[in-house]
Amino acid sequence: MCKSFDLLALGEVLLRLSPPNNERLVRSEILERQVGGAELNVVSGVSLLGLRTGIISKLPANDIGKYAKNKIRFNGVSDDYLVLSDSEDARIGIYYYENGAFPRKPNVFYDRKNSSINSISVEDFEESIYGSTRCFHTSGITLALSKACRETAIQMIKQFKQAGALVSFDVNFRGNLWSGAEAKACIEKVLPYVDIFFCSEETAKLTFGKSGKAKEIMKSFTEDYPISIVASTQRIVHSPKIHTFGSLIYDARNKEYYEEEPYRNIEVIDRIGSGDAYVAGVLYGILAEQGNGQRALEIGNATSAVKNTIPGDLPSSDLKEIENIIVGHKCPNSQGEMVR
Repeated sequence: MCKSFDLLALGEVLLRLSPPNNERLVRSEILERQVGGAELNVVSGVSLLGLRTGIISKLPANDIGKYAKNKIRFNGVSDDYLVLSDSEDARIGIYYYENGAFPRKPNVFYDRKNSSINSISVEDFEESIYGSTRCFHTSGITLALSKACRETAIQMIKQFKQAGALVSFDVNFRGNLWSGAEAKACIEKVLPYVDIFFCSEETAKLTFGKSGKAKEIMKSFTEDYPISIVASTQRIVHSPKIHTFGSLIYDARNKEYYEEEPYRNIEVIDRIGSGDAYVAGVLYGILAEQGNGQRALEIGNATSAVKNTIPGDLPSSDLKEIENIIVGHKCPNSQGEMVR
């Protein structure tokens, strides 16, 4: 049966305000406006790569909400399940991002309390939503936002799963939203429904109390829960401007690990959204490449690496660019200096 979407994701759409370049928030007179959000970043990336995606969220029915909605459409993401609230208290969540330069680290400040998504409910959507997609994605950020978000996310995970969709979940732990113990208790309730699980080695140890090497930790999740695929990013931050990025994927169905040489000395322009770009690349690989774990890994690593070089939360790379990035990564000496 053909589905309307390859991927739907539930999450908050945020307004990002940033001083230009490496300026400080405490003294900048200019703030550049952009749109982002973990799940929106993911569906935008998958859409740019060529699949049909949509965002499930709630925004204020005002000009800022319309600005965000236009940005969502610009990336080819459907707004069919974007609810607009005309409540006088409706607001979009905001975060302020300040870029870093060694030895000063980047900074993020949130102003998202009581934003419109915190009143979202399954009652906002028709039952038909659950049979409309091949895959449903959300993250620990959405679970942590509020009681209403948590209840809605958990119900949707169960109902999408019951309707036959793959369920993808990114732990995406944020210490300013909840504690490791709270995250562990909540996330363990949804893991029995998860097919594709994104969790870094560091998060697995700090949040879930796992021990051992990365491969052992990843395999243990599939032994504890009916998870098919576990993906774990591996980032080395040499400085705010220079990173090394790679990852590891474990496919429990064939008991195989996938890995490759990491991307070294990435020139970081903006790291925000690079983890989401990785999730987008992996999900595209799984959904478009018949579950080919190695291809999913290569696309995920490439989409994340190149996102680090792009300002803003949202990705901007299509499949052709990503394929060229992958070729260049495998054969670094065979590429010209310029694409022309």
